[in-house]
Amino acid sequence: MQIGAKIKALRIKKGLTQEELGERTDLTKGYISQLERDLNSPSIETLFTLLEVLGSKPKDFFDDSSYDQAVVYTKEDQTEHIDHNKKYTLQWLIPTSNEKEMEPVILTLQKNGQFKHFEPSLAETFIYVLKGRIRVVIGKEEYIASEGHAVYYEASSNHQIFNAHNGMTKLLLVATESYL
Repeated sequence: MQIGAKIKALRIKKGLTQEELGERTDLTKGYISQLERDLNSPSIETLFTLLEVLGSKPKDFFDDSSYDQAVVYTKEDQTEHIDHNKKYTLQWLIPTSNEKEMEPVILTLQKNGQFKHFEPSLAETFIYVLKGRIRVVIGKEEYIASEGHAVYYEASSNHQIFNAHNGMTKLLLVATESYL
């Protein structure tokens, strides 16, 4: 059982950063990171505290039947996170994406919307613009991609995605596990 992957999946589903989860549980961001990568194991008390903050019951957390390998996923399998401040909606297309090498999502940016700012990592990112136009900032470089364009980059520099359209922009984003 990969406890770390399950904790990360619950954290992301709740729309929390590692730092925010740490603040709510009196744990450090570094410790949360180690847990998610299975480099450290939490005590029972710490695990129960994490599960309480993440809105999961221990029984559900340890029930591996919900993690059986599926091939086809329906709309009911998808989850959504809305960030009203940054004006974006993130839709996870498969429930176990946080446990896989790739994490496919639909990102919808409202007018003047922007996705999170990311620090350099080992992640790779693929984007396909379904509607609208985006501005991708990677380090000091900026790129524009419009409907029907594809974007691919290694996330070795700071990076962020902005809506460069006068309306709503929608894109398919597939990133390797260390991205979202």
